[in-house]
Amino acid sequence: MENKYKISYNIEVPAILKKNKISILLTTYQPGKLIIISPENDLLLQKPISFKKPMGIAIQGNKLAVACQDEIIIFSKNENVGSFINKDSTNFDSIFLQRSSYHTGTLDIHDLDFGDGLLWGVNTLFSCLSIFDINHSFKPKWKPNFISNLVPEDKCHLNGMEMVDSLPKYATSLSIDDTKQGWRINKLNTGVLIEVPTGEIILSNLSMPHSPRIYKNELYLLESGKGTLVKVNTTKKIVEVIYNFNCFIRGLAFSNGIAFIGKSLIRDDSVDFNHLEIKENSKNAGVIMFNLETMSIIGEINYEKDIQELYDIQILENSLNPIIISNELKEYNDIITFPGNVFCKNTTI
Repeated sequence: MENKYKISYNIEVPAILKKNKISILLTTYQPGKLIIISPENDLLLQKPISFKKPMGIAIQGNKLAVACQDEIIIFSKNENVGSFINKDSTNFDSIFLQRSSYHTGTLDIHDLDFGDGLLWGVNTLFSCLSIFDINHSFKPKWKPNFISNLVPEDKCHLNGMEMVDSLPKYATSLSIDDTKQGWRINKLNTGVLIEVPTGEIILSNLSMPHSPRIYKNELYLLESGKGTLVKVNTTKKIVEVIYNFNCFIRGLAFSNGIAFIGKSLIRDDSVDFNHLEIKENSKNAGVIMFNLETMSIIGEINYEKDIQELYDIQILENSLNPIIISNELKEYNDIITFPGNVFCKNTTI
């Protein structure tokens, strides 16, 4: 496994992960990697896994899914294979093996989540929320009221989704346009938060909203264009600015009172983001750890090069040394499992 993406971080970061027994998963579509970050003694260990343009990550129990350029890949956790996987003094405490993939075509899927027996995704190209099975590229289940028809035109840049009781409850988009690529024309303060399924617009005039997430029964999201973490009062339809990070942020997850927030570099040649006032402070990609109780940054991970843009962040609970094994790792393709049994070639594990 490669480990070439150089990072810097403050000394507290490994201790925070170790204390809370968590690892970080993040996607970066520019080099095509899902990266696992976990503590190793007083250091951080990275495990990059190659995917085609990885975006949204979904975790539910023993299941994990990754939205990629033209497919969704699904993994299942199975520690019973550890005696074969754990070599050379390694001791992976969570082992995810690839189980299936849905070929979707290039839908530009953003956020992804598991429902009750279904996999939901934000189908950005067709401006709708979709589910996926083996019969079609996707099955549309909901679209914003302002979208007239489902065509591959990325009209409003629908991107974010949050689930409640196994169904989508909130969605974010960068505009309310109903024309091809309409969101690009004036995107700085045209974003909206939408209630699903009613289609009611709860908030408007947002600055590039992303990553709506519920934590302890409160709804948060990121205004990426301003660099702010906000909390939403859905009844009064107002936002409270929790903190201004003054850089481009996208990707949000919570664990034990800590918000884990992805930040991205804004390239000089970026057509969509170059005009943002926060560009001067968006010089590198990384992860911000923000304590919701003290309202302060308690840790940061910064990529020094190679990684420029992050999309999603998820937290893997109760795991300090996880591994995700895709079918690209051919040496593990001979592992066969069924309930209560693991085989490798002709040897029972």
